[in-house]
Amino acid sequence: MIALRIDDRRPFAGGHTFGDSGAYERLSGRALFAIDPLDPAQVDVVDLTLAPRDAAGLVHFAADFTILCPVDPARGNRRVFYDYGNRGHKRALQFFNDAPASNAPLTLAQAGNGFLMRRGYSVAWLAWEGDMLPGDDRMVLDVPVATDNGAAITGRIRVEFIPDSPGAVCQPLSGRVAAHSYRTASMDTRDAVFTRRRYPYDTPETIPSDRWSFALATLGAGAETKQAEFAVAPSDWHIYYPDGFDPGWIYELLYTAKDPKIMGLGHVAVRDFIDFLKYDRSAGNPLLGIEKAYAWGRSQTGRCLRDFIYRGYNAGPGGRRVFDGAMPHVAGAGRKWMNHRFSNPIVSGGQQYEDHFNIADSFPFAYAMSTDHSTGKRDGILKRPDTDPLVFHTQTATEYWVRRGSLAHTDTQGNDLPQPDNVRLYCWSSSQHSADPLLRAPAFGIGQNYSNNVATSMFFRAMLDAMDGWATDGTEPPASRIPSRAAGTLVEYAGWKGQFPAIPGIATPTEPNPLPLLDFGPDVERGILREPPVIVHGKNEPGSPAMTYTVLVPSVDADGNDIPGVRAPMVAAPLGTYTGWNLRSRGHGHGVQWRFEGSYIPFPETISERTIVGDPRLSILERYQNKTAYRTAIVAAARKLVTERLMLEEDVDRCADAAADWGRPRHAVAL
Repeated sequence: MIALRIDDRRPFAGGHTFGDSGAYERLSGRALFAIDPLDPAQVDVVDLTLAPRDAAGLVHFAADFTILCPVDPARGNRRVFYDYGNRGHKRALQFFNDAPASNAPLTLAQAGNGFLMRRGYSVAWLAWEGDMLPGDDRMVLDVPVATDNGAAITGRIRVEFIPDSPGAVCQPLSGRVAAHSYRTASMDTRDAVFTRRRYPYDTPETIPSDRWSFALATLGAGAETKQAEFAVAPSDWHIYYPDGFDPGWIYELLYTAKDPKIMGLGHVAVRDFIDFLKYDRSAGNPLLGIEKAYAWGRSQTGRCLRDFIYRGYNAGPGGRRVFDGAMPHVAGAGRKWMNHRFSNPIVSGGQQYEDHFNIADSFPFAYAMSTDHSTGKRDGILKRPDTDPLVFHTQTATEYWVRRGSLAHTDTQGNDLPQPDNVRLYCWSSSQHSADPLLRAPAFGIGQNYSNNVATSMFFRAMLDAMDGWATDGTEPPASRIPSRAAGTLVEYAGWKGQFPAIPGIATPTEPNPLPLLDFGPDVERGILREPPVIVHGKNEPGSPAMTYTVLVPSVDADGNDIPGVRAPMVAAPLGTYTGWNLRSRGHGHGVQWRFEGSYIPFPETISERTIVGDPRLSILERYQNKTAYRTAIVAAARKLVTERLMLEEDVDRCADAAADWGRPRHAVAL
């Protein structure tokens, strides 16, 4: 049972008319849920039977929602586009409309190029993540706490703290300022274990229990002295470490927490919300007449969307299909991580350095049915043909290097896996996990190279048009474009290393992010994890190949750019080498992949520069006589993508304009 309470209704974009769709309005409020915890439709939600119930035996929870929709529904396209939102943040307008990021979009500027509105979509957001705290207009899901007949439930949990800069002495126990922390059941630090290590597989150093405390440190102006005053107070929500959290170290806290939130209700919320918008015919539905529903999730929410489908939540009441199309982006091979006791959905998937021992990547990885050679289990994400959606799985070079992306389309030993008819997979060649459509200039962080700057937002728009055609009238979308073993474009690390050019001063990865085989204990299927898990097989351990999962990467050309996949115009007509990896600099976990960042390694600009530095790559002026020739090459690449239905005609001019003057400011070119 669901009811939508609209608390705010106002014109969007100042009443601007978006082509045939007309003006839009923004609706905001709360979705109120009441469900039967014994209903088989949500029987797999961990600890749901331990939630408080009302007199009718129902469990209640509530979520923020926002909808942008045509003022005149008849002028819309009768489709709802659901943006999962990352960690409470709205992202669809940013990536589909090239708009500035905003959690409260209202102005014409925040509509960007208006693509979703010009197409007539109703754009919907609903909070699905139960560990977000209010603030910055984030979407918040309020879920109940599980209890043992009213008594507090406790359990051991593990959290990492990885600072990028010095000076921090206090952290919330979640490790994230905007996220809920599970309170410690004991203030005695001897009941917890606090460690640090340089790299994930290093033996940790134990920090003595008298060197830290469960406490909150605050800094503010003193009422008496009018100068800064520092204070420390006990807190079961924070860790205080007066020696300070040093960059380049992985700090880990293992402690006994209490009061687990029932995070698996996030799947139920999304299912019931979209089912209501799509099928309910009462006056309480603000989107009466919706015919199709599409879901888009990126990174964390791409994993969430894959898990949503795998667990059968795309079947609504009465077995109705919820989403007609699903578009998980940059999820890699990730899926499972939210529906367990004491889960923190805000935690990233297991990267090479950060959160490496996360449960996020677990079999099945692929949409097609396959067999896990290490366990003999057979499974796949898609196994309910009556309710499974059409799927566009898109990923960048980063997912192959950092998020074990090859496992999304191979078996566990790296063999090509035929995909179901309702799935398309696209590799966005040489691009990185997050590509800001409004990037202004190349940027350094704690990586050794500029961050990858390949623009890819034009692909989102083409993908959505293709999905709508596929779901509406069966128009076949473009064929999958991914690296494969059969074509020789999906290779082992040694093969890639032999292909990548020896660029002066550039260090390369030693391997793609390995997937450790972890044992979370005998109760893992019931959603109760043993922390820390036992590493059955990890990076540095010799052992039988039968115990390892094969992670492969795309092959590269003489410039070091990916050969297979869909090449954005910037990759087809490059001004540098664009990679899915960017290694951490000295003092920050030197030599290991930095989160989800890729690299932009500029080409030498002239023959003289190339000769002097000994760069094997052709210089810019050897490729393009002048900036006009570069722009011409970009336009030619864009038009080719249009003919392949991988890009829209309207984006050709955008690419041409961005390429003027050597693509500045996005590129570092001095010519």
